[in-house]
Amino acid sequence: MNARVGVSLKIVSALCATLMLACVKGLQGAIPTGEVIFFRSFVAMFPLLVWLKMQGKVLESLKTRNIFGHFIRGFSGTGGMYFNYLALVYISLADATAISYAAPLFTVIMAALLLKESVRLARWIAVVVGFSGIIIMLSANLTAGSSFFSAGGAHAGAGIGAVFALIAALCSATSSVQIRFLNGMEKPGAIVFYFSLMTTLIGLATALFGWRMPTPAQFLLLTGCGFFGGMAQILVTLSLRYTDASLLAPFDYTTLVWSMVIGYLFLGSLPGPATLVGASIVALAGIFAVWSDRRQRRGHLMRST
Repeated sequence: MNARVGVSLKIVSALCATLMLACVKGLQGAIPTGEVIFFRSFVAMFPLLVWLKMQGKVLESLKTRNIFGHFIRGFSGTGGMYFNYLALVYISLADATAISYAAPLFTVIMAALLLKESVRLARWIAVVVGFSGIIIMLSANLTAGSSFFSAGGAHAGAGIGAVFALIAALCSATSSVQIRFLNGMEKPGAIVFYFSLMTTLIGLATALFGWRMPTPAQFLLLTGCGFFGGMAQILVTLSLRYTDASLLAPFDYTTLVWSMVIGYLFLGSLPGPATLVGASIVALAGIFAVWSDRRQRRGHLMRST
């Protein structure tokens, strides 16, 4: 175990995930969302297969005993991608990233209801506090969207983008709960591979509804989306080899820092005060929950010895 290496890999994976979304944002909605999902998933399979080959026993890694479980994860994960990419058409990269922090909150609730996981009081407190931060961010975006719409805009602007981002978070939470279920019976390589395969096929099916031939610049962004998405999956998996998931969890929130830097440097946008306040509340609530869990686990270990 090497915590420093694990944390470093986690932070770089957060950067790759943010760069993936930045590529989507750079397309500015000019490419159909289904086509974007196809490129994201198809290109991501190449670094994934190279990684699996380096691990050895590729076919062994891809064996599955629950293909139906992969279908559920695939459809929910695709829904998360679809609505997240739609949200980026209407709101900034930082806003979409901040609202996505609702996903872990939904995951706690769904894990308790569906997987019957025992959730400690500290985590429930974190969920309630975290949702207050989400409400702050949503209220600002919905107010902006409402005023934009009443002024005669062609779309609901920030309001509709915020709603799409929240739906994406709910879909991502469903996918996360399904991953927890699959982890008990499937290998990590199989979980990642079948997800990429399913999203590739679902994205390809949308060609029936019309795709657009990308320009060279758009093709580069689509390729970057897939490459960075694949690398993010690989790096976050590797990070778990070096340290505990509970230690790595707070570093999920570095995506907001990366999104602010990338948004400012390349997209000319910065988050508003409500986004910063709301995201800070969610991040602090999440870090408190992780700290409380680690403290309680350490207490149990000390008592058992």
